[in-house]
Amino acid sequence: MALELYDSKTRTQSPFAPITPGKVGIYLCGATVQGAPHIGHVRSSLAFDILIRWLRRSGYEVCSIRNVTDIDDKILAKSAEAGWQWWAWAYRFEKEFTAAYDALGILPPTYEPRATAHITDMIELIAEIIEAGHAYVGKPGNVYFDVASLGDYGSLTRQSVGNMTVDEDDLEGDKRSPHDFALWKAPKPDEPETASWDSPWGRGRPGWHLECSAMAGRYLGDEFDIHGGGIDLRFPHHENEQAQSHAAGRGFARVWMHNAWVTVQGEKMSKSLGNSLIVSEILKEVPAPVLRLALGSVHYRSTIAFSEATLHEAHANWERLTGFLVRAEDTVGPADEEQVAALTAEDFPEEFRAAMDDDLNVSAALAVIFDHLSKANIALSERDDVEVAEAQVRLRAMLDVFGLDPLSAQWRSEGSPAHDHALEVLVEEMLQRRADARAAKDWSAADGMRDALQAAGIVVEDGAEGVRWHVRENE
Repeated sequence: MALELYDSKTRTQSPFAPITPGKVGIYLCGATVQGAPHIGHVRSSLAFDILIRWLRRSGYEVCSIRNVTDIDDKILAKSAEAGWQWWAWAYRFEKEFTAAYDALGILPPTYEPRATAHITDMIELIAEIIEAGHAYVGKPGNVYFDVASLGDYGSLTRQSVGNMTVDEDDLEGDKRSPHDFALWKAPKPDEPETASWDSPWGRGRPGWHLECSAMAGRYLGDEFDIHGGGIDLRFPHHENEQAQSHAAGRGFARVWMHNAWVTVQGEKMSKSLGNSLIVSEILKEVPAPVLRLALGSVHYRSTIAFSEATLHEAHANWERLTGFLVRAEDTVGPADEEQVAALTAEDFPEEFRAAMDDDLNVSAALAVIFDHLSKANIALSERDDVEVAEAQVRLRAMLDVFGLDPLSAQWRSEGSPAHDHALEVLVEEMLQRRADARAAKDWSAADGMRDALQAAGIVVEDGAEGVRWHVRENE
C-alpha cells in the first residue's frame, strides 16, 4: 500500500501524491515564543518529526519549514510586565524551544524563519490581497481582511460565517464586520516603537495569521504539499492563513494535518488549569527518550492522556529496547551504522510499512517492533548470532523512524546505553539487598546501603508504590 494521509480539510484519508514527484514541502506552525515550551508544544513537533522521518525513509526529499513567531500581542504584554525588551523576551524563549527540540531528538527543520525577518514579504502579501479586493484600510496603520468577500472562507473548518467566533480585536472600531481580522495593526500607545514597522498604510505590525501565510509562500511557493499544526490552530489561525493565501491567488496547502491535544488528569492542558508541564522541568526527572516515547507512541490524531502511568510504561518499554540492543552489541558487535541508515521503507517488515503508510499508525508499528524484539531475544538466548545481527540492524532502523534508536548518536550523547544498563543492574541489586535487610529487620545494613547509594549520587525514594531511584543532577 502507498502512503495515505488524513486531510483535516476534506476529512478523508487518501493516497499521498506530492506536487513534485519525489519531493515534499511541509509547513509546520512553530512556536509563538511568549513562554517556556510545555509538552503540548513538543507533542506537535514530535508528531511531524515522525512524519518527516518516515517520508525520508520512503525515499522522499523533504523541505520542512517550522516558523518562529517572535512578535505578537502576548509577547509584547508579557515582556512589558516582566520589564524586558520584547525582542530579548522572544529570543530567550526561542532558545528554550530549541533546547527542548534538541533534547528530545527532534530533527531541525530545513529552514526556521522568524516572523520579524519577513516584514517585507508580509507587506507585499497585504498589497496583493488589497489589489484583489479582499482587504481594506481602516484608520492609519490598520488593514483588515474582508471575510465576506471570499467565497470559500470557512472551507477548512466547514463553518458558515454566521456560526464563527467573532474577532474581538477591534479597539479602533474601524472594522466593517466583527468577523474581519487584522492583516496589519497600528501600534498601541503603550507599545515600544521598535515593535512596529513602516508600511504604505501607516506604521504598524503584522497580524498573527498573516505571518505564516507570508513565510510559507516565501519558502515553499504559492502551493505546497502539507501544512501541519495542533488541532487548536484550525480556527481561526489556519482558516485565516488559507483565506489570505487564496485571496492572493495562491493555492496554499494541499493537505492539512492536525495533531490532537495532550490531556493531564482528564483535562486539556492549559495554563488556566494550572497543569502545564514544562519540558525542562520534566526532563529533570524523566530521561529524554522516555518522554519522547510517551509522547510519540500515540497516533497523532488521538489525544495523549499524560500521567505517571504513561511515563512508567514508556520507561519500561525503553528499557526493553535498550536492553536487547546493548546485549546484542556485546554479543555480535556493533551494527554497521551505514547499513542502519541505508534501510528504506521497502526493507522494513511488511506489517511495519503498512502501519506507517496507514496515516502514521504508530501504535501498530510499535507492536511490530516489539514482536520482532521478542523474536530477537529468543535468537539471542539461543546464540543465533546471524539472526541477532540482522535483528539489531532491523530494529535500530525501525526505531529511528520514531527517533528512538538507543544506540544512535543522539542518545549515546545523553550517556552510553551500555553504561546506563550496567548502572541500573548494580543499583537494582543493591536495592534488592536493602529490601532483604529491611525484611530481616537489619536496619543498620539497610541504612548503610541507602547511604552508599546516596554518596554515589543515587537518590532513593520509598513510596506507597514501591522504591524509586534516580541519579541526582549536579547543582
